[in-house]
Amino acid sequence: MPDLLAIGTPARRETWQAARLALGTASALGLARFAYGLLLPAMRDELHWSLAEAGAMSAANGLGYLLGALVTAVVVRRLGTAATFRWGMVLTALALVATATSDAYPVLLAARAAAGTAGAAVFVTGGVIASRLAARAASGAPITVYFAGAGVGIVVSGAGIPPLGDHLHLAWAGLGVAAGLAALVSWTAARAGEDARTGEEAQAATAGRVHVRPLWGIALAYLLFAAGYITYITFLSAYLADRHAPLGQVVLTWTALGLAVVAAPALWSRPTADWPGTRALAVLLGLLGGGAALAMAAPAPPVILASAVVYGVTFMGVPAAVTALIKANTPPADWTATLAAFTTIFAAGQTAGPWLAGLVADHTSTAAALAWTAILCAAAALIAAFANPSRGSRPGSAGKTPGAQASTRQ
Repeated sequence: MPDLLAIGTPARRETWQAARLALGTASALGLARFAYGLLLPAMRDELHWSLAEAGAMSAANGLGYLLGALVTAVVVRRLGTAATFRWGMVLTALALVATATSDAYPVLLAARAAAGTAGAAVFVTGGVIASRLAARAASGAPITVYFAGAGVGIVVSGAGIPPLGDHLHLAWAGLGVAAGLAALVSWTAARAGEDARTGEEAQAATAGRVHVRPLWGIALAYLLFAAGYITYITFLSAYLADRHAPLGQVVLTWTALGLAVVAAPALWSRPTADWPGTRALAVLLGLLGGGAALAMAAPAPPVILASAVVYGVTFMGVPAAVTALIKANTPPADWTATLAAFTTIFAAGQTAGPWLAGLVADHTSTAAALAWTAILCAAAALIAAFANPSRGSRPGSAGKTPGAQASTRQ
């Protein structure tokens, strides 16, 4: 049977590969991170947690993500980009299954941290592979398609978890099975490129330089985004539960949110590739903050649904925009090191965010978590609007290749 990836135009072929690669973000983000928000109300009630304890569970996932971001470059040097992605997918599935085995708080913390560590490896290496696909296709579509995969995981969890009610162990086991299937389907898509052998990748990873200081404004906006965005999706179901939302509303809200994530590339591929400077990033962050604030304007189901759609259509566009900015302003040899550094910054923000927001919500209400997202993302939008990458960080000053230059255009 001929390889389907060899059929069609280069742009279409690379985008199709990115679509299968997107099961990485579906698993590492949609299933292993965001689905916890759906299970939080039942876990809080059954295990008698405070909102701070519930937020700490999400923070443990973020802490594991931070560890994974720190060690990914080392693992890539040993195994290569594709192998690191694949085994990260397998470990993510195993961590989700492990979460189903116990109600003990320390065990759950460890399992959530393990899922975060494996998820970071998937996120970073998948982003590198998607960037290479974008360079070969001379299009930004593979990057935005890759990040949109998180929406698939949100849709699967949003449709499957609420009907299970309080059957927590079954829900976690189901997430583990779904992540295992994602690992199988994405296995052959995790090719770093026919021209990138493991030895060459190891040499590139060793020689890669980190470019954070020239992109400090983008890094600061990304930190605030990470601390803010995660609280909305972590506490959204708790917010709905506190308002006695029926099962149908919860399923509809989460499914609509996930579908909005899937649809996001159609809206943001061209702006991410074509808009000058950080304009796309600033607009995404501004809309994200506005979407979170919308849910607090009125608890009516149509308003909350609109808030979820605005959130879904923007939040995964932020890491896609940041990845595109890194790709446009650093040499290809430094992509892995710089992406890992930004993922470390991102992980630090999303580790602290849910726990701090949970503390605030314990003394006020779950609406405070949505306000947290709105305020931090609005601040990030302002910073991004005035952030200009240093000219010294541009790949043109470090040997920009024609392929890399073409990849910044759609």
